[in-house]
Amino acid sequence: MRDRYLIAACLVLVTLGMITAAFPEGAASILIVLALSTIALFVFRRFSSEKEFLTTVFLGALLVRLAFGVFIHVFEYRGFFGADAETYDFNGWRLVEYWTGQIATDDMALQRAWSTAGPGWGMNYLVAGIYYVIGRNIFAAQSFCAVFGAATAPMIYFCAVKMFSNKNVARISAIAIAFFPSFVIWSSQLMKDGLIIFLLVLAMTMVLQLQEKFNYLALIFLVFSLFGIFSLRFYIFYMVAIAVGGSFLIGVTGSVQSIVRRTAVLVLLGLGLTYLGVIRNAGVDFERYANLERIQTSRQDLSQSAESGFGEGLDVSTTEGAISAVPIGFVYLMFAPFPWEMENFRQAITLPEVLLWWAMMPLLAVGLWYAIRQRLRNSVPVLVFGLMLTLAYSIFQGNVGTAYRQRTQIQVFLFIFIAVGFTLFREARENKQIAANAKRRRVDEDLRARSRV
Repeated sequence: MRDRYLIAACLVLVTLGMITAAFPEGAASILIVLALSTIALFVFRRFSSEKEFLTTVFLGALLVRLAFGVFIHVFEYRGFFGADAETYDFNGWRLVEYWTGQIATDDMALQRAWSTAGPGWGMNYLVAGIYYVIGRNIFAAQSFCAVFGAATAPMIYFCAVKMFSNKNVARISAIAIAFFPSFVIWSSQLMKDGLIIFLLVLAMTMVLQLQEKFNYLALIFLVFSLFGIFSLRFYIFYMVAIAVGGSFLIGVTGSVQSIVRRTAVLVLLGLGLTYLGVIRNAGVDFERYANLERIQTSRQDLSQSAESGFGEGLDVSTTEGAISAVPIGFVYLMFAPFPWEMENFRQAITLPEVLLWWAMMPLLAVGLWYAIRQRLRNSVPVLVFGLMLTLAYSIFQGNVGTAYRQRTQIQVFLFIFIAVGFTLFREARENKQIAANAKRRRVDEDLRARSRV
């Protein structure tokens, strides 16, 4: 209770800072944060018995994201931490200008902004929708993203509970996502990464819910999350779709009722995505972008675009080349940036997080092994998606900075397994301590018995 009051007091100070640092943009930002946070807290508290914990972790996550957002805005560090924010700001406002009749359709910048072909178009329309209501306000738009970034922590709690039925695992997972530096950095800005992570966790949680019991609301949220993922980063949609489909085909039980329920979910899910145009557009994008030659071109651009590029000599335009690129790509994706390769301040500030992440690897291995042995059916959607995205990024990525940023889309689920490993380690240590105490008591009782004789 005391922690929540302290966080609430800090939030008040941050909101005052938002108004002072960016007036009048800060006022609109606060209204957006209040509206979205109220809805989020109502939902989280409605569906959990740990209302106080979820409230505290959400407010704490929101506090650090808003504070970091103010820092970026005041000192104009968007170009340093995430220049994509300025692109979304420009494209979103361009759409608003068209909607309000200020520019014609032959404007080249407008045509790029309104195109729904390729990755990231959903972000342009999201920003445009916000700007259409409140005016051009990048501070408010990034605050919108910050709320969803903070909401990911309670969502991962629900996901972990569904997977392992252990509240300790869920609590550790939620705290990690709330405060781990990379999650704070990428979800505090006007960037799609925080939104994608939230939608991924929402999708997996709804899949686990639908495996237990059919629920129209869960189905609607699943369709919404898949559509959102497709609009923000279309190639991830295919991996999520395969993971979702595979999990429903395998199922948790083999009863007739379960099979009928899973089949109905898949049919309704397909109809919903077809109605929204996702299936048709996904097919077009797949034909356009899903070939190794195009992937090789993109990877080469990434590896040559900055000093942090790696694997310039790799050629993934063939199947053999793509497979041979996986080991080095995997190492960089999961462990970079390496301390001995850090050449600038941007890379150096990640050192504490990188070392902490490396230290968690034994716990991750233990948690993954436990999940495969004991909770495989419940873990299938997360494991399949994580494996596919890891392999895809291992082939595609050629830049340390991009790999570090997009690793969070995999880390968000890996922290659940790390929490499992930590919980198992703590339980083993407690059991060992209990056994030692019991042995000590038996020795003391034996000594007392002998002294009486």
